[in-house]
Amino acid sequence: MSLIAKIRRGEGPFWGRIKALLKWTLQFHLPVFWLTRPLFSFCYYLHVFLRESWLRLARFLWYEPLFRSQCVRVGRGFQMETLPYIHGTGAIVVGDNVCFGGQPVFIFGNRGEQLPEITLGDGSFLGHLVILSCARQIHIGKNCLIAGGVQISDYDGHPLQAERRRAGEPTPLENIRPVIIEDDVWIGQSAIILKGVRIGARSIVGAGAVVTKEVPPDVIVAGNPARVVKPLVPDPTQSLPHS
Repeated sequence: MSLIAKIRRGEGPFWGRIKALLKWTLQFHLPVFWLTRPLFSFCYYLHVFLRESWLRLARFLWYEPLFRSQCVRVGRGFQMETLPYIHGTGAIVVGDNVCFGGQPVFIFGNRGEQLPEITLGDGSFLGHLVILSCARQIHIGKNCLIAGGVQISDYDGHPLQAERRRAGEPTPLENIRPVIIEDDVWIGQSAIILKGVRIGARSIVGAGAVVTKEVPPDVIVAGNPARVVKPLVPDPTQSLPHS
């Protein structure tokens, strides 16, 4: 075997030592033991403090004012982590005590008959990379929990006919239907809510479900397409008469 071939294969005593040295370098780490642990622990909390302080400052001075400038209304007690992504033009109405975790996405299809509107009710939560695609209306009620990766859309995005897609035509108006999510709904991670769907109050949508039709109140739905898998027992305190 030639010398060049041996070098490429890492053979020979010299190249073997170099290979072992590089492997040791990749595996080397600073030791953490009783003497160094307090120092690294202090550095960890200092790092977290500086990072969170910077993020809070950026949210207060930059991210939140930029987002508010794109909304019709933002209620009291609004919380967010980073600047949401907004594509297109539409009306965003945010209620009181709404919280964004991570970076939700607002996409407006502006080829419909009216200005699209997304409304978020009081006390609701949007997780990281929740995608709201709206050509007419998406309404999310009060105290709803929308987990990360959920996609909600009130239109298909393209015509069903291939020739119309090739021509670059928008979604026909008859295929744009509002999505209504009533109060206290919980939608699990990566679920998909399609056009024209109404989800009844207090219902739960399982992770990864694809919801294509109306969901009644007080049920759990799961699967593709989503179906009712379990009824929920209503909270008895809600039926008690007020004194």
